[in-house]
Amino acid sequence: MIPVTTYRGATVAVFGLGGSGLATCAALAAGGARVVAWDDSPASLAKAEAAGHETADLRHIDWSGIAALVLAPGVPLTHPAPHWSVGLARANGVEVLGDIELFCRERRATAPRSPFVAITGTNGKSTTTALITHILAETGRDPQMGGNIGTAVLSLAPPAAGHSHVVECSSFQIDLTPSIDPLVGICLNVTPDHLDRHGTLDLYAAVKERLVAGVQPGGTAILGIDDRHCQAMADRAERAGHRTVRISIRNPVADGLCLDGADILRMEAGAVVRRFSIAAAGALRGTHNAQNAMAAYAACEALGLTHDAIVRAMLTFPGLAHRMEQVGRIGRVLFVNDSKATNADSAEKALAAFSDVYWIAGGTPKEGGIAPLARFFPRIRKTYLIGKSAEDFAKTLGAHPHVIAGTLDKAVALAAADAAAEGAADPVVLLSPACASYDQFPNFEVRGTAFRDLVLAMPGVVKV
Repeated sequence: MIPVTTYRGATVAVFGLGGSGLATCAALAAGGARVVAWDDSPASLAKAEAAGHETADLRHIDWSGIAALVLAPGVPLTHPAPHWSVGLARANGVEVLGDIELFCRERRATAPRSPFVAITGTNGKSTTTALITHILAETGRDPQMGGNIGTAVLSLAPPAAGHSHVVECSSFQIDLTPSIDPLVGICLNVTPDHLDRHGTLDLYAAVKERLVAGVQPGGTAILGIDDRHCQAMADRAERAGHRTVRISIRNPVADGLCLDGADILRMEAGAVVRRFSIAAAGALRGTHNAQNAMAAYAACEALGLTHDAIVRAMLTFPGLAHRMEQVGRIGRVLFVNDSKATNADSAEKALAAFSDVYWIAGGTPKEGGIAPLARFFPRIRKTYLIGKSAEDFAKTLGAHPHVIAGTLDKAVALAAADAAAEGAADPVVLLSPACASYDQFPNFEVRGTAFRDLVLAMPGVVKV
């Protein structure tokens, strides 16, 4: 735990008592603050009370004595409308922030030069976060991984010279972290997502940019420049005086990292200074993972690791669950769990990595559906549609072979049978839904676990 000493003696309100909210309450209390907590869920309130935290309906407290409101990232800050707790805080001149902001303030107060890598981007941030953590662990560092990847940042060990904090940051979390100041800041990409929470793509991109714009003096900003928003961010970061590393999977770069066929090049002043391949790393299949590897390489290089140590560690990266996760094989048929692909842009990465695909798609659709994936339809042998989006996706697929399976269990059975019966060279049954899961599953993790369980229960399966 990281005791938050910067609010010692003050009263702090906390709204949202999930995992990060409860960790925030504990960290503030450990640092000497009085905490008043609330949640709209009786079950969450009960958990907070069982942990010994004071609870009170924030609609009926005296806000004149409140130093700050710590908001859970899932609670609306601006769009479609500020949550009522935000309105009350602002009406009383109380700052609204999140748990990562508390971490940043504590780090500045106690260990301002301790290694802190912050990662954002519409896609790839979890893999990049985990890959950086893996490299640091393999090279004898003590990485502390948290944030949006699942562990509340205030549950980690405190900032110190011997601890490297590697923190995945969603746009919701950055919005609540006005003074974010990593030693290494990464923005991988910006594509349309979460527009219901940010209003427009430009506003969404502006939130993402705060992470790299806030890099502390002497630090490094790392940006994927394959979209116009991140390209502009890189130019602004450089003009602001930050050491800026550009990465691209599409075009050459003069200073940074780019692709030459299957090789990754480290460029300086237009010259190749390092060349390496990650082809032997099964968990880093696909050009999108080349971008993740470039970002991880640049981050670890900025932290002082050698080229050989970084590449050696990359090749042993096991990957993440639900992200291009190779689950098992039945004969030649490979089963891949990419449940984390909750939008078309993310699903594109998986479809681009395979050539004989039996695709399971569908759920609660995002804006644009699967129309942006049309150029990949020729490599899809057949599509098995599930969930709320099935009828609309069937119309988009048109004459391309597909069936409305309805549920995941039926889709897996149908896809497995077809993949085994047909003569594809490298058949892959791929769950990459291009949709949120909420129509049939609580979240993408539960959906991916269900897929994994279905596959591993099939006769003759060999776990990968």
